[in-house]
Amino acid sequence: MTRDNDPAVVAELDRLDEAVKAAPAGDTAAEIALWRQVTGLAHWFFIARGAADRPRPYAAASEQGPMICLYSSAERASEAARGLGLVDSESGTAPLFGVPMPAAIDYVAAFGKAGVVGVVLDHPRIGHHIPLANLGLLKSWIEGAAR
Repeated sequence: MTRDNDPAVVAELDRLDEAVKAAPAGDTAAEIALWRQVTGLAHWFFIARGAADRPRPYAAASEQGPMICLYSSAERASEAARGLGLVDSESGTAPLFGVPMPAAIDYVAAFGKAGVVGVVLDHPRIGHHIPLANLGLLKSWIEGAAR
């Protein structure tokens, strides 16, 4: 298993989630800060579905269509899998996998060909989502920070 993300970086997501909830309607500054923090994670974690040698990420249904559930830590992914009833009946654990950033952005974006419309953060704990089309913006933030 991939090493988990820095707990301080993950905890900052909770603070930013509260800021998004407290922001006035139409004010997107807190949401932008939240997603910028997401781009600062070393890995994005996913609950694995399907065959162990070819896992695909768990996706939640939404009005817009399926959204891939990305998790800020392996711990949060495991917690969500238990709450969603996605644990293995024999082992009692959830199969998880992590994808390093920024490759995780392209990995998730590729699921657009399969009908995925967005990505949701730490579902159901945080639950903020963005359309797959916005992943390019996230990637540009990373590329801009690298300069």
